[in-house]
Amino acid sequence: MSGCQCLLIGGCATIVVAAGGRMTAGQASRAEGLAAWQQVYSVLTHPRCINCHTATAYPQQGDDRHPHRFNVVRGETGMGVPAFTCAACHQRVNADSTGVPGAPGWHLAPLSMQWQDMRDQIMSSGAVCRAVTDRSKNDNLDGAGLLKHHEEEPLVLWAFQPGRGLDRSPRSVPPLTHGEFVAATRTWVEAGLPCPAP
Repeated sequence: MSGCQCLLIGGCATIVVAAGGRMTAGQASRAEGLAAWQQVYSVLTHPRCINCHTATAYPQQGDDRHPHRFNVVRGETGMGVPAFTCAACHQRVNADSTGVPGAPGWHLAPLSMQWQDMRDQIMSSGAVCRAVTDRSKNDNLDGAGLLKHHEEEPLVLWAFQPGRGLDRSPRSVPPLTHGEFVAATRTWVEAGLPCPAP
């Protein structure tokens, strides 16, 4: 295949990645894709992810998703305000001695990628799926871009190694390992990014 690359997914099915990085559906069925999406959704709506994928003017913290301490606000770019940016406290790595989490490029997700409503309720699986797959809301990422984001984005990687809190206890992690999350994303992409019915 000129300009294309075939990838082995799950040991038997293939998807085609064209030269431009676009994925086309392979052999995963819609049912397999929907099951894989539910696994992806279980990670996306875990506090490690949804605390920054808020509909609010501030980030949230902890497993109870309380407002960020010190009256931290989103700001215009999702990186805080000029005198108090995210990077003022959040460095490139976790600071377990102080309980401050860290990863390169710490920031809130854009409001277009909110996974909760204005009442702080987590959105349904179908609603989050439609937000993630709406290329006008999602930085024009197609399936290949989403898979790369889930594999490599420092803040996604942080969610699976979130360090310790102020009390020195380990922060909770999503219900899947990073490898399982990426594998579920691959299956979902291979199936054509199906979303549950509204």
